[in-house]
Parts: sequence; structure tokens; C-alpha cells
Amino acid sequence: MKIGGIAGITIILVLIFFSEWPRVKKNKGKMKWTFISLMVVNWVLAVLLVMFPEMPGPGQLIDFIYKSFEPFW
Repeated sequence: MKIGGIAGITIILVLIFFSEWPRVKKNKGKMKWTFISLMVVNWVLAVLLVMFPEMPGPGQLIDFIYKSFEPFW
């Protein structure tokens, strides 16, 4: 089951990559590296969520950060 999820995520990200790459290709090197690095980070995060579904999400991180400021309100 996890292999199917990872394969699905990979296929979707590859489709996004090839659909956006012609637009990115026209830009300079920094834009290309930024696009590639964001795609890799997105793939890693998605695979981690498939492998470890109990992993806290970004919303829980924001709640954790702002709860420490709660006494100041």
C-alpha cells in the first residue's frame, strides 16, 4: 500500500515538473535550482507523510509555536 502511495506521489510530481519546466527553463539558473529544490523537498515531505501518517503537520507546528505566546495576550 505504501509503495502505491509513493509511486502515485512520484508520478504526480513528475507530471508537474514536466508541465512547468518549459516556463522555468526560460529563466536564469537561480530560478531553476529553486524550482528543483522545492520539488525535491515536496517529494520528501509527501513520502514521509505516507510512511509515517502520524507525523504532525505544519498546522500543528504553528499551533505549538503560537501557544507559547498565549500568556502575553
